[in-house]
Formats: sequence, structure tokens, C-alpha cells
Amino acid sequence: MSSVALRRLLLALLVLSLLGAGIWWIKRPEPVAVTLATIDQGRVESSIANTRAGTVEACLRTKLSATMGGRIEVLAVREGDKVKKGQLLMKLWNDDQQAQSALALTQVETARKRVLEACTVAANAEREAERQNALFKQGFVSGSRDEQARAEAQARRAGCEAAKADVSQTLARVKSTQVEQNRTVLYAPFAGTVAKIVGEVGEYSTPSPPGVPTPPAIDLIDDTCLYVRAPMDEVDAPKIAAGQAVRISFDALPKQSFPGTVKRVAPYVSAVEKQARTVDIEATLDADHAPPRLLVGYSADVEVVLAVREHVVRVPSSALQEGGRVLLAAPDGTLQERQVKTGLANWEFTEVLEGLAAGDKVVTSLEREGVKAGAAFVADDTPKK
Repeated sequence: MSSVALRRLLLALLVLSLLGAGIWWIKRPEPVAVTLATIDQGRVESSIANTRAGTVEACLRTKLSATMGGRIEVLAVREGDKVKKGQLLMKLWNDDQQAQSALALTQVETARKRVLEACTVAANAEREAERQNALFKQGFVSGSRDEQARAEAQARRAGCEAAKADVSQTLARVKSTQVEQNRTVLYAPFAGTVAKIVGEVGEYSTPSPPGVPTPPAIDLIDDTCLYVRAPMDEVDAPKIAAGQAVRISFDALPKQSFPGTVKRVAPYVSAVEKQARTVDIEATLDADHAPPRLLVGYSADVEVVLAVREHVVRVPSSALQEGGRVLLAAPDGTLQERQVKTGLANWEFTEVLEGLAAGDKVVTSLEREGVKAGAAFVADDTPKK
């Protein structure tokens, strides 16, 4: 073959190669943009959270009503007032009972005077009986006279004791009238804050009979001691015990969480209609880190910390696929599938026991189209909004 023909052949081969390369370049798959996360070392926790919103509760709270109905005569407090233990809160009209009490007190005084009279007569009769007995022994009076004097003394002593019994009876009547008056007044059973008052002076206040949801007259709370009650799924209940650490967050205080401790786990399962069965837990806030002011009734979420690992290799939980697999960003610009062995996990991070090392980069945008093993990729540096 001549040199001219050889050059033409080589030129034709070069053109074909360039044409093929151009066609491949045009038809090559576009690299997929992925979000990458760098494997690092840090803290991983295993935790569980409440299924429905919890509530801030007061350690002491009572809804007070008088044990009998009546017209409100005195309202000694207003909503929001701070009260001391034993302070008068409300009084119903009870003039009739006060009159009965005054009558009973006069009867007590009358009965005591009758005691003085009867016992004085009894003492005199006993002395007379002793004199008659001495005269009988000396033969100056008959035996019948002696017996009559002794009988008279015994009768007078019995009258004295009966008068004393009357005093006890009238005192009991006074106590009874006082009990009746106590049914018309409300005193604070503990120091606290008046949350709500139902009724005004002059209105009729009705007690709450069993089975009838009548609003209480006064709602009293002790807001110096608060805790959070939260429902946990019954499946998680065996994992929870008093003393475990928790994180508590409040809708009223967004983007904040506060440390606390599990105080109590309910000994029974609550069945709420059309909802999952739950177990209530009670958690208290650490005093040194509690928010400055909480209101009873705030909604709250409780996250119970089951276990903690410090300074371990961890992967974002969003990078994990079913079966414990991740997509690793390889140096050649393609995605490679890697099997990993995991430990503790939560919604944010998962502990890596085997399969990855600090510094590796894994894909977290698994939901994007075209993200799969073997695909070419480019890192998406677009900042998240």
C-alpha cells in the first residue's frame, strides 16, 4: 500500500473515531445532581417520642364547689389572685344556719347553769345522807330515814349527771351547726393561684352531684410545681422507666428543648376512641434549665432518651436505604452501593459499626430521579432554604 493510501486510511479512521466520540458525547447520560453528606464522628441517641401532644399539669390542682347549693354572698378572691392555705375563697348565704348556731350556743349556756344547780343540790343531798347515816348509827333516827336520805342523794347525783349529759348534747348540736355552716364556705386547701371562678355575688351556686358535669365554683392551682403528662405508644411502654432522661419542647417556645426526667409511668393502658392505645408518662423539668414561666395547659412534646453513644462514626439517617445500604460518592464520579452495619439510630443520625469511615461522602437525596448505583453524579451545592 502506498503512503498516500495509508494516510487516507488513517485519516478516515480518525474521522470515524471523532464521529463516534461525538455521538457518544451527545448521547451520554447526564450526571445526576445529588446532595452529599460527609461521614463524621459525634453523638448518637436512641429515643422515642409521645404519640399525641402532652400537657403541662400542676402538681396540685383542685376544682372546688360547696357541698350544698346556695346564693353566693361573699367572693373573697378574683381570678389570678395568689392565696394562702386556709384563706377564705367563697361564702354562700347561711344566715339561717348562723341563727341555729347562736341558738345552740345559748342552749349550751343554759345547760351548764342547770349542771351547776343540779350538782350543787346533789352535793348537799350527799352531805345530808352522811349526817342521817351518822345519826342512825347513834340511834337518833330510824333506818327508814337513813335509807330515804341515801336514796335522795343518789337521785340528786343522777340529776347532776343528766345535766352534764345535756351539756354534751348541746355542744354536739353546736358542732353540728358549725358543720352545716362549713358546707357553705370554701377555704383554700393549699397555697396557689385562683385560675377560674364560676359565678358572681348574688348568683346561685350549685354543687357537682355524681355523674353530672357541673362546672366547679373555683379552680385552684399550685403553679410553683409543674410537670408534663404525655401519652406514649403502648409498644414503647416497656422501654420507659422512672429516672430516664428526657427532652421536653413546647409549642409556645419554638426551636427550644429543655432537659428533664421521667417521674412516673402509668400502670395501665389508656384506650382512646379511634386512636391507638397509649400509656401516660409524667416528666419533670430540670430546675436549673427550666423556662422562666410556664402556664398550666401548655401543649408539650416529650422525647425519652433510651441510650447514648458518644464519639462514634455516624451517618445521616436520611442516607440509609432498605437493608442497611448507602450510596457512596466514589472518586471516579459515580455512585457506588455500600453495605453498612448499624447500631443506635434516631431520625437524625445512625451509628455506623462497619462499612464507612469518617470523611466518606454519602448521598442523602435518595428521592431524586436517577439516583442509583453506577450513575454519574455532580454535587448539588444549592443551599437549602
